[in-house]
Amino acid sequence: TFSLTPLRKAHRGPVAQDPAVVLNKLSISDSPPPSRDHSSRAEVDNENSPMLPVAMTPRSSKRKSAQLVSSRIRKQLNLLDNQQDLNSDGEDEDEFVPSKKEMQSSSEDDDGEEEAELHSDEEVVLKKGRRAAAGSRTPRSRQKTQSSTRTPRKTPNKKVKVRQPENSTSHRVLFFSPLLSEQITPSTPRTPRGATPSIPCRSLPARQPANVLEEARTRLHVSSVPESLPCREQEFQDIYSFVESKIMDGTGGCMYISGVPGTGKTATVHEVMRCLQHAADVDEIPPFHFIEINGMKMTDPHQAYVQIQQKLTGQKATADHAAALLEKRFSNPAPRKETTVLLVDELDLLWTRKQNVMYNLFDWPTRRHARLVVLTIANTMDLPERIMINRVASRLGLTRMSFQPYSFKQLQQIITSRLNKVKAFEEDALQLVSRKVAALSGDARRCLDICRRATEICEHSAAEPSATGLVGMSHVMEALNEMFSSAYTTAIKCASVQEQLFLRAVIAEFRRLGLEEATFQQVFVQHQALCRVEGLQPVSVSEGLAVCQRLGACRLLLLEPSRLGVLQRIRINVSQDDVLYSLKAD
Repeated sequence: TFSLTPLRKAHRGPVAQDPAVVLNKLSISDSPPPSRDHSSRAEVDNENSPMLPVAMTPRSSKRKSAQLVSSRIRKQLNLLDNQQDLNSDGEDEDEFVPSKKEMQSSSEDDDGEEEAELHSDEEVVLKKGRRAAAGSRTPRSRQKTQSSTRTPRKTPNKKVKVRQPENSTSHRVLFFSPLLSEQITPSTPRTPRGATPSIPCRSLPARQPANVLEEARTRLHVSSVPESLPCREQEFQDIYSFVESKIMDGTGGCMYISGVPGTGKTATVHEVMRCLQHAADVDEIPPFHFIEINGMKMTDPHQAYVQIQQKLTGQKATADHAAALLEKRFSNPAPRKETTVLLVDELDLLWTRKQNVMYNLFDWPTRRHARLVVLTIANTMDLPERIMINRVASRLGLTRMSFQPYSFKQLQQIITSRLNKVKAFEEDALQLVSRKVAALSGDARRCLDICRRATEICEHSAAEPSATGLVGMSHVMEALNEMFSSAYTTAIKCASVQEQLFLRAVIAEFRRLGLEEATFQQVFVQHQALCRVEGLQPVSVSEGLAVCQRLGACRLLLLEPSRLGVLQRIRINVSQDDVLYSLKAD
């Protein structure tokens, strides 16, 4: 029987010689490979010959030593092939794998023989390998092709998952590798069956209001939905009747709703739609679709087409494609077509130069098969006459509704209904808040904010022994001073006469246009008119630009970052109520 020995020379010299380099060098040389008899004779001659220095070694001896090494490698490859053919009948493995004991025994037996045979030509082979590595080294592709005949399928450096039976003792190792490590079979983690994702429960329940003031503050928040909507019963009835008649008849129409901010326009429309949806659920009226868009939430007015199309069908499209699809939808008849109710809030922000967005929104309800009801909301009562061209205003129609500002009695009733029998305010304190806000703007949101701030002030001062626990006049006055005495109001009060007149001119121009934006030229005309009314000398254009720049530096105004001069656009950075309050107080 033959025992195979892996070729190892690393322990005999400082540098190990790769057999592939020697084989490649021999394949490049022109001389044919020697036969087996000549190679054996060369071995004997090489053993008996004294070792010469490398510099004095003739060229023939170098070639003979290389041939000797190549012949030994070929002999081992032939023996491997014969042994593999004998073992291929009874084994399933494709590769010859010597055992660990055979590798150790064969290496010990052959160490003595190899030392005598290869000691003489060791330095010659090392020198030849160094020259080959420094000069013409075999490319990486040729080395792979030459060693691919005996390369195992998988290298031991990579971790390979192998699934085999428990009694199997087969191994896969690399040929000529002196390290034979035991096979490591990692365990496969089990997949949980029937696992469902879950959210961890609350460790503690939601905290309840600790006292009366905290509960009142929660009820007075703007986002809380009240149980009823007082002081808007007539407006509610008119909007409900208009939308219900259109749904019952299967026709379309438009309604324009106007009013100053905080007068309950959007809240009333939402309450109407909630009641109509409840009536449709109990089959009192036919079913319908309700869609709401807000001009404040869009970067471009043409995005209205995209939002309407997406909320109707759930599909996204470009603005032009969505406009074409909506035009086709509202122009052609369809079986079992439901009525669509569209609420357009902040209508003035959908204004464009050609006004095509407003025109389409008001023109689609006039189509025969549209079945579209459009409810529009804006802050200016005469917006159609101010900014809309005739063909757009005519399609809007004459169905209009105006929400008047709340009076102090209505504001007091709104606060009382919100509190819902929670005794947290004194009667005089509620009347003071209602009268202050009603005299300024009639904004219900501002009234609620002041009341919430008053409850916070009262709660912080409750540690005093003289505190009664209810929100009194002193707390309300402190909240009013904080609300109307901000840094902006202080800056307005400390401004010059011309700067205050310029702010008044900005507000007057906004109200005239019905928009929240104007050019310097338009505001300057209003400023000159106010100067004449007040008996002051009108300023020049350069002085007016200087006043505008000073107000922009204080961030009371937002100026367009350009060099347009009189054509630059102006916006106000504070609430108009704060400006009017500061100017009245002055």
